[in-house]
Amino acid sequence: MRDPQVADQRGLFGVAGTGDTSGFGGLVRHTTAASALVSTPRPYGEYFDEVVDVLTENDAIAEEAVKAVVIDRGEMTIHVAPDAIREVCRVMRDDESLRFELCNSVSGVDYPDRATRLHVVYHLTSMTYRRRVRLEVAVTVEDPHVDSVTSVYPTADWQERETYDMFGVVFDGHPNLTRILMPDDWSGHPQRKDYPLGGIPVEYKGAEIPPPNERRAYK
Repeated sequence: MRDPQVADQRGLFGVAGTGDTSGFGGLVRHTTAASALVSTPRPYGEYFDEVVDVLTENDAIAEEAVKAVVIDRGEMTIHVAPDAIREVCRVMRDDESLRFELCNSVSGVDYPDRATRLHVVYHLTSMTYRRRVRLEVAVTVEDPHVDSVTSVYPTADWQERETYDMFGVVFDGHPNLTRILMPDDWSGHPQRKDYPLGGIPVEYKGAEIPPPNERRAYK
C-alpha cells in the first residue's frame, strides 16, 4: 500500500492541459508531498565538515544563516537564508581554508508544490583546493528577494539577470537588474512551472514550425 504522504508527479515538467512535445508525457514520478528541509547527520565526510565548520564559526555570518546541509551522491548543498547569501559567498571566497574563488553558475528552480517555491542555486569551485560546493536559497513568489552576489563574484552579473528574467527572483543590490532574454515589456517569467506553454510560430526556409502548444502530443 502506498504511503498517503506520497504524491505522483506526471509528465516531465508537471504542466497539464497542453500538448506535450517532450516525449516524456507518460513519466510518473513518486515524490513525498512534504518538503521539510532535513540536514544530513554528521560526520559528512571528505572536506564537507571543514567547510561547514568554517561557515558556522565565522563571526561575520549569523547563526541562522545556514539553514541546512544536505549530502547526496557525494555532493554537498548548503541551504542559506536569502539575506545572508552575499556574506556567505564572501567568506567562501576569502577564507584561507576555503578559497572558493569561482562562481560557476547562478540558476533558478521552481518547485510549485512548496511554499518557498523559487530557489536560486549557486555552484562554487575552489581552484586552490580542487573542491566544489553548491549553495541554495529559497523564497516565495510574494517576496522573491535575494541579495545579489555580484559584488563578490562579478561572473554572477548576467546569470542573476537571467534568473530574474526567467523566474522573477529579484536580486537586491544588482547593478543593472533588467531582462536579458525576453523583451523589456514582456509579461511573466517563462521558466516558472505555471507559465503557459504557448509560443509563436517560427518560419525557416519556407516552412513554418508551429508553437509548442499547437504541436501534436506524443503518446
